[in-house]
Amino acid sequence: METYSVTVNGITYEVQVEKKVSSTAAPQVTPQAQTPVAAPPPSPVSAPKAPPVAAAELTGEAITAGAAGKVWKIVVAEGAVVKAGDTVVILEAMKMEIPVVSPKDGVIGQIVTAEGSPVEAGDVLATIR
Repeated sequence: METYSVTVNGITYEVQVEKKVSSTAAPQVTPQAQTPVAAPPPSPVSAPKAPPVAAAELTGEAITAGAAGKVWKIVVAEGAVVKAGDTVVILEAMKMEIPVVSPKDGVIGQIVTAEGSPVEAGDVLATIR
């Protein structure tokens, strides 16, 4: 028996072949050099996500994302006076713009996200006092 290495679709297998003796001359097979297999492409890297803000660091009531997506635009600045229903942040998800509105009348205390940042549903975007 002779042992050979065979590569199929990038996977190498060890095979054993029994050599038979025959009256006719068997063709000689010369092993060919193995073709290098390309590594799979690296997985796409998403934009780094800011660490979540601890509740102890927040001043005021949290305004949170209602859906996962990316912060497309921050409409108000810290210290801005807003009324209930005013747009604070606009998220982009699945090619749609989703406004995140103020839950009550008040003053924006902190903006805790940045434009272009990825967010998950429930992430704190800003606070209102």
